Amino acid sequence: MIEYLPLKCITAMHADEIHEAVAGVVDSGWYLRGEAAARFEQEYALYIGTKHCIGVANGLDALTIILRAYKEMGILNEGDEVIVPANTYIATILSITENRLRPVLVEPSIDTLQIDDTLIEQAITPRTRAVMIVHLYGRCAFTPSIADICRRHNLLLLEDNAQAHGCLSPSVLYAAQYEQPFQKTGSLGHAAAHSFYPGKNLGALGDAGAVTTNDDRLAETVRAIANYGSSRKYVFDYIGRNSRLDELQAAVLSVKLKYLDQDNARRREIAAYYADNIKNPAIMVNGQWSTDNVFHIFPILCQQRDHLQAFLAEEGVQTIIHYPIPPHKQQCYKEWHNLCLPVTERIHAQELSLPCHQAMTDAEVETVSNLINKFKQ
Repeated sequence: MIEYLPLKCITAMHADEIHEAVAGVVDSGWYLRGEAAARFEQEYALYIGTKHCIGVANGLDALTIILRAYKEMGILNEGDEVIVPANTYIATILSITENRLRPVLVEPSIDTLQIDDTLIEQAITPRTRAVMIVHLYGRCAFTPSIADICRRHNLLLLEDNAQAHGCLSPSVLYAAQYEQPFQKTGSLGHAAAHSFYPGKNLGALGDAGAVTTNDDRLAETVRAIANYGSSRKYVFDYIGRNSRLDELQAAVLSVKLKYLDQDNARRREIAAYYADNIKNPAIMVNGQWSTDNVFHIFPILCQQRDHLQAFLAEEGVQTIIHYPIPPHKQQCYKEWHNLCLPVTERIHAQELSLPCHQAMTDAEVETVSNLINKFKQ
C-alpha cells in the first residue's frame, strides 16, 4: 500500500529530536507563552524574512485575526470587499465572512490553478480594500502584476500561506511600499497567515498556526487579539479570543523547521519525476512548476477522475481530492449557488492529488507513475 501521507513515517524521520523537544517542555513545567513559543516565533520570522511572527492556534485563526486586526486599526470596515481566488480551501473565505467582509471570487488560471492576475483589476470596486492571494497546493500565487495592482489601487496584499512553507517567489518583489525585496511566500505582502496542521510541509503534532508581517502595529494588535484581547495581564483592549501557539507544538515545529528545505527539495524531486514520466493523454500535469512550488499537493486533472482514483485504489495507491466541492457550491454559502465559475468548477470536478512527500521511495514514485500511464478512460 502506498499511502497518500504516512504521518507516522514522516514523524519517525526525526523522532529522537522530537521526543527530546517534547520531553524538555514537559519537564519545564511551562506550557503556554514560554521559551519554546518565543524561540519558534523568532526562528520562523527569520526563515520567512519578516520582522514579526505571532504564533496562534491554527491557520484559520491566523487568517481571521489578521482581518480582525485591520478592522480594529480602522483600515477595514464591515462590508468592505476582499478579492480572493474562487479556487481555494474554504478557510480562506470563512475568515473573510466571519469578519463581515465581502469576498469577491476571482477565477484561477487553468495553467497555474492559482488566481488569474489578469482578472483581478476588473473585480475592483469602490468598496475593495484588499487582495488575498492563496499559495494553493504549495505554489507561489504572487506575480508582479498583483503587487502593481495593489500599489496603484492602495489595496492590502494579504497571503494565505497555509500550504506553501518555504516556497520562493519566482520574481523579486519590487513594489515601492515594501522596505526590502523579500522572496519567500509569507513575506510578499502586508501580512500572511500560516497553518501548521500535521499534514502540512511544516506540520505540528496538532493544530497550530502563525501570522507574519513587517508592520509593528499590526503585529501588536494581532498578538493582543489572540490573547483574549489583552496587551498586558488583565487589561483588555479588544474583544479578543483565545488563540495561542502552545509550547509543545512550538518545540516540535522548531525541530521540523531545520529540515523543511531538504524535505521540500525531496518533494520537488518527486514532482519532477511525475512531470517527466506521466505521459497519459487523459491526464493533465503541469510540468513547469519548480522552485516556485514546494508541492504540498501534487494535483493532476482528469475528466474521469473518480474512475482513476478507484483504479489507483485497487492497485494499492491512496489519493485524495483537493477539493470535491468548491466554496461557492457549499451549503454554507448557498447564496452563491447561482455563480458561474467554470474554471474553478472544472478543477474541483477533475482534480486528484498524488502521493508526494519526503518519506516516499523512488520505487513508490515509479510505481505511481507507471500505474497512471496504464490507466484507460
